[in-house]
Amino acid sequence: MVSKNKRLLQRLRVPLGFVSAAIFLVFARPVPLSLIIGAIVAVAGLLVRAWASGHIRKNKNLAVSGPYAFTRNPLYLGSFLLGAGFCIAAGVWWLTLIFVALLFGIYLPVMRAEAEDLTRLFGADYQDYAGHVPLFFPRLSAWKKTGEKFDFQLYLQYREYRAALGLFSALAILIGKFLFLQ
Repeated sequence: MVSKNKRLLQRLRVPLGFVSAAIFLVFARPVPLSLIIGAIVAVAGLLVRAWASGHIRKNKNLAVSGPYAFTRNPLYLGSFLLGAGFCIAAGVWWLTLIFVALLFGIYLPVMRAEAEDLTRLFGADYQDYAGHVPLFFPRLSAWKKTGEKFDFQLYLQYREYRAALGLFSALAILIGKFLFLQ
């Protein structure tokens, strides 16, 4: 049974992300190299999230195609890359400590709670999948080839484009900080 604390973390993960982003933006001290490297890493995360959103049909089908053939949590992997890119772009090492604390304190318990939910929904199929595909860090080759293709309508349905808007807004703020705080 999933504990009430895990459910609370599931509800708080997005608001805490926004609070963390605000803290990062306030304390960031970007330089051109940190902005470039951070943007590259963050855009990679954005692409992983976009790819994942076009392969998931939440609580209807067990997602095993696309990035789900490499990791059970590609949306969180994409968020991790976005956050890591943001940390790099910010140019302040100790902000990474906040990011890591959020990752292990919130996302790891949430991933475990979601695994329990998926076990209830999909039973043995999920257990087989979980036995072959890692929870977070991806395997090097796809677990299973399926005929499922990326569905752009799912990307739109889940409003994943908001992550791109958030990233580019944050990068614009960081560039502005660099330009005006020199």
